[in-house]
Amino acid sequence: MANKILLEVVTPDRLLLSKEVEVVVATSVEGEFAVLYGHVPFLASLAVGELKLKDGNNTDYAAISGGFAEVTGSKVTVLAEAAELAREIDVDRARKARERAEQRLAKAASEQINYTRAEAALKRAILRMKVAERSKAA
Repeated sequence: MANKILLEVVTPDRLLLSKEVEVVVATSVEGEFAVLYGHVPFLASLAVGELKLKDGNNTDYAAISGGFAEVTGSKVTVLAEAAELAREIDVDRARKARERAEQRLAKAASEQINYTRAEAALKRAILRMKVAERSKAA
């Protein structure tokens, strides 16, 4: 369809999403980028961040836990380590994951805790909660 791009989000477990949209906004390791139909091709390494897809008046969100985005003039393919649509996120589970990560970070100085892993887990949990809340507000 004219002025729309095909967005496909793929994880090691499944095809999360295959949908035509007007705009895709994602977070790369170098910052946020937006893609419209006809965008110049590029490849980006994705950070833990939000994926926003807009189609008309509808905006959907997904939580992306790293990976890559390939952009062509008519398609965006996201190969994600993990990804969840906002409506699929279990907020209680995300809140508990955040609490566990915060506890591990508090212990990191006194115990042999992998600070980097605990920090990454905290970022993922906070992202999942943020994306789930955006879905409720939209």
